[in-house]
This record gives sequence, structure tokens and C-alpha cells, in this order.
Amino acid sequence: MSVLALSVLTLQAQNRYIVKTKGAVKKTATVADDSQSAEEAEEEEKDFLSQYFHYVSMCDWQDGMRFMVIPDKKDMVIKTFADANTGQMVSSSTLRHKIMIYRGHQNTGSLHERVDFECEDDGRRYYFEVPTASFDDYCFGKLGVPTLAYLGDVDTAIQLFKDKTLLTLADEYYVDTDVDGDGYRVLTDIPKNMEVKVVAVGVGTRNFPVKIIVADEQGNEFFQNVAISRTNSGMRDDEFEISNMKFHTFRGAFEMLGDGQAPSSSYKRFIGTTVFTLFNTDMVNANGQKTKVARLSTFKVKSIRAQRGTDYVKMTLIGNSSGTEYTKEVTFKNKNVAGEPNKQYENYFHDLFAQGNPATMEGVRQANLKDVQKGLVRVGYSENEVRLALGKPSTLGQTSNNQYTWVYNYPGQPYTCVVFNPKTRKVAKILK
Repeated sequence: MSVLALSVLTLQAQNRYIVKTKGAVKKTATVADDSQSAEEAEEEEKDFLSQYFHYVSMCDWQDGMRFMVIPDKKDMVIKTFADANTGQMVSSSTLRHKIMIYRGHQNTGSLHERVDFECEDDGRRYYFEVPTASFDDYCFGKLGVPTLAYLGDVDTAIQLFKDKTLLTLADEYYVDTDVDGDGYRVLTDIPKNMEVKVVAVGVGTRNFPVKIIVADEQGNEFFQNVAISRTNSGMRDDEFEISNMKFHTFRGAFEMLGDGQAPSSSYKRFIGTTVFTLFNTDMVNANGQKTKVARLSTFKVKSIRAQRGTDYVKMTLIGNSSGTEYTKEVTFKNKNVAGEPNKQYENYFHDLFAQGNPATMEGVRQANLKDVQKGLVRVGYSENEVRLALGKPSTLGQTSNNQYTWVYNYPGQPYTCVVFNPKTRKVAKILK
């Protein structure tokens, strides 16, 4: 009875590392070729990553370090472990997902030294015979022990990342297709800088041992296998620099958001800035209702979230005077429409918004703001007031008496020529 209880406990401990995205189908277990997902790594992990995830050279492994057997297809042919009692090599498929505890290394007098392990699941002893004459010759390299995914990184990642909000950075992510096997489907429509929540962390592959499952705003789950400390990853540092490997480091796949971390570099320069609308536009208020917002309305940018499968992002803005929260979907990719110079770009961020506060701009007077907001200009208006009222001129010109002109002659809009006094740089007359 006690043996049965022990087997149940070890199975539960082992299974907590095996996590799957929603929708995976239960079928006969198979061992997938992990070489498909050869991807990411990057510069040395700094800040919080280096504080919690430490690379441990095989020379410095300590008794009790835990690993999980995650065989690759080639490991089915080249067996890794031998049974310490019989000396017979053991099929990697029978050890799949079993947890190995490091128990040091020894020289038994044979040609090669052994690296000893105790299996947490079956209580048996196993060893890996190093391919060089001595352990010291072998341990300084990056090859490590084949099939073993380092669980120290997985345990730390569970504590650090579970339920946290991350931003997506990679071009590819994955969805499980098998409950019991390693089948997966590749996703290439996940936008970068989209906020996602970590729903599970478990074991990935030997090369990329931390499997992080995240969900988007609609609850759609996907994952990435990442290397963080790179302990026993079996890969050299320069291999992680190859472009199609970079997805498989934490910094190539995700960015932390929250807990004092900055937003993604693609949008963080806009977060916290003050912007104003250049056109009348629709926004959605906190109650989910579409609301008309007048041009020159001023806001502070609270957040920017990518929208899956589109070029659009959802901006959250706080009204400067009202404090009311709104959202607006915009794109940072300009898709020009010929012949429509202004309003056709309403959903392009840089055409809909300008940075700053009109009320505090040089030459903009509070008494003129209402007319400016209506698109009206009058004699005596400053350049900034005209620019706010009418936008960018289609043509710049000069009169015979050295006055300069801003001409507005866009298709579908009334012709306007604003003449400026060159000394005062204010409107001298308006021609229509």
C-alpha cells in the first residue's frame, strides 16, 4: 500500500510540470522532433532575469539538482542512461517525463567516468557515461547530459511568472494539439506588444526547458518554450544568437509588464504623453458606448495594447479636463489613400493625434480656441492657431509684397489662402 501511495505522489509531482494549452486532444503519446522550434536567445539576461535564473556549469552541479527526461527523436536511437544495477542501457522512451536527481560523478576504473542520477519516480539509480576520458574534460563544455531539461529554471519561472502580464515579442507561438504527446500547431498571427496573461508554466524541451502558456484578452491560449539560464541546454551561446533561435529565450518571446517594468519599447515612448485630436472622431467610453469626441480634445495616453490578427492597437486615453477614460483603436502603419490628404487617415495614429496640449502652445490664445476648434481662422491669428484650425497647408507661397501664404486646396475641401504679415507672422487677410 505504501508503495502505491509513493507512486501516486511521484506521479503527481511529475505531472505538475506537464502543461498544455486548451484544446489539445487526447491520443496515443508520440515523441515529436523538437528541432522544428529552433529559435531564440539574446544578450546576457540582465536585471531581474539574472537575479533569479543562474547558469550552472556542469562542473558546478550540486547534489539534489533536479532534471526531467525530455527525449528528442535522436535520443530514441542513441540511448543516454544505463541502469546502475545492471549496466544495461535504458530506452529513453521508458524514462520520458521521469525526474532525475543529480548524485555526483565517479570514476569506476573504466575508460570513462560516470555521472550519477537517482530517479525520483521509480527510485532506481541510473548513470550517464561521459564521452571523454574524464569528467573534468567534459564538464566545461556546453554539451551537458542529453535529454535532461533543468527543472530549477521551471520551478523559478512558476513562482515568478504565474498570473503575470507579459507582452508578446516573437513572430511565432504554438498551440498544443495532443494531450499526451508533443504535437503542436504554429501560430504566426500573434501581434507583437499584445498584453497576455500567464496561465500556466511547466516543462518544455531540453534546449528550451521553460514552457510558458499565456492567454489573450479573449482567453485564447498559446505557448512558447524558452531558455532562461541555459543550464544544460546543450547549446552554445552563439547558437542562441541565430535569428530563428531568438524566439526561444524569454527576452525574445516576452517582455514583463507590471511590477515596475516599463511597457514594450515599440510603444513606451507614447505612454504617459499628452496628445490631442486633429479631427472629430469616435471613441468608446468606460461604459462601452461610442462617443463623439471633438477635434483638439486633449488626452493623456494610459496604455497601448496590440490586437491579435490585425495591424491595430487599442489605446486607452484619459481626458485632460474631464478625467474620463476612453479607448480608441488606431494603427501605427500608414495605409495611404490617394487624394484624401487628411480625414481618410483617421485611424492612423500620427494623422489623428498630435503631441502636446493646444491650450499651452506658443501663440495659441484661449479666446480663439473655440473658433480654432471649429476650423475657423481670422485676421490676427498666429501660425499655430491657423495650423490647428486648418491643418497642414497643401502649398506654401509668397506674394509680390513679400507676404507669405499658406494655401489649402485639397480635393473635397473649400479653397482657402491665408496671407501672413512677415513681420508679425500673423494672419493679414484670408482669401477664399
